[in-house]
Order: sequence, then C-alpha cells, then structure tokens
Amino acid sequence: MESKAKLLGHPVHPMLIVVPLGLFIAAVVFDGLYLWRGSATFAAVAYWNIAAGIIGGLLAAVFGLIDWLAIPAGTRAKRIGLLHGATNVLVVLIFAATWWMRQDTVGLTPTTNLFLLEVVALVLGAVAGWLGGELVDRLAVGVDDGAHLDAPSSLSGRPAPQR
Repeated sequence: MESKAKLLGHPVHPMLIVVPLGLFIAAVVFDGLYLWRGSATFAAVAYWNIAAGIIGGLLAAVFGLIDWLAIPAGTRAKRIGLLHGATNVLVVLIFAATWWMRQDTVGLTPTTNLFLLEVVALVLGAVAGWLGGELVDRLAVGVDDGAHLDAPSSLSGRPAPQR
C-alpha cells in the first residue's frame, strides 16, 4: 500500500519522525548529564530539545494520520497503525508534560522523577518504532506498489512494475 503523502516520490511521515526521535533522545542524554554534572546549560539544551521535539512529533503525526486513514478498515495494518499512532501520541504527551512541569523549577531543570518519566517515554517510543517497522517491513504500508531491488528511481517518473 503506497503512502498517500509523498515528497519527491517518498513518504513524508518516515522523513519527519527522525527529527522528534533524535531531539527526545538528545533531551534525555542532556538531562542525564545535568543530573550527573549539575550544569544548567545541559538542562536548558534538553528543555529546548523537548520543545522542538513536541513540534516535530505533532507535524509527523499529521502525515502519519493521512497514511493511516488510507489503510483499509478491518485489517491487521489498521489495528497496528492505530496502536503505533496512539503510542507515539502518548510519547509526545509525556514529553509535553515533563516540559510543562519544568517551568516551575529553577532554570527549567528536571527533577529525577521527570528524568525517569522521560526514560519511560523513550521506551514507549522504541515500542512505537517497532510497531512502525512492523507496518512497513511486514505489512508493506507506505511501500510503492511493485517495489523491487531493480526498480527505477522515484525521481525518474517511471512506475516500479511488478517483477
């Protein structure tokens, strides 16, 4: 099933998910460094990484929703896609909550409990990523019809005929 939202022949959703994923991972690393070393700079970098990650996650969700709506009802892919999307929304909500709760701390710094909540969100994000992999690698969601090892470039304008 081909993706419904494409840019230059490739699905947009997978292009966008790397941004919030990387920002959330970096935020947890910088918050860990803050808790270990006590440098407020680490906490500030993590705080702004979370803010940007939330925006990126919401943008990626829009394109994921477009693709999910095109999956036929009653299929395993529709159920896995719903679980994938809901888990990712939960991840963004957890990070949004930790970001919001930091506003009441000195220098926007995390507490140990907020840091642990961020780690839980990353674990959930890994589960959501696995579900996304299941959609693409096992259920062929977002894959060009007729995709194969010698298919022409997506920029060529030629279809990838079945082999």
